[in-house]
Amino acid sequence: MATTNHTVSIKLHPDTKARLRHLAQNKRRTAHWIMREAIQEYLDREEKKEAFRQDTIKAWEEYRSTGLHVTAEEVDTWMASWGTDQELPAPQCHE
Repeated sequence: MATTNHTVSIKLHPDTKARLRHLAQNKRRTAHWIMREAIQEYLDREEKKEAFRQDTIKAWEEYRSTGLHVTAEEVDTWMASWGTDQELPAPQCHE
C-alpha cells in the first residue's frame, strides 16, 4: 500500500512559533520534525485514553448486567502478595 503525504497548515501564536524555532535549533532538528513528533505523541496518548475510557464503559455495563465484581480490598491484598513466597491467586469475581 502506497503512503501519500499531505501538507497541512496550522497557524501558531508568534510566541509558540518562536519557542518551536528555538527548540528545533537546540535539538538540531527541523521545526517540521518536532511538530510531527508532537502530533504523533499526542495522538498515541489520546487514543490510549479513549481505549481506556471505552474499556471502562464496557466494564461498567458488564457489572450493571451481572453484578459480578471484586472489591478494592481484595485486589489490594492480592497485589500486596505479588513477588512474595505467599503470592495469592487472582481474586474471583462475585456478586
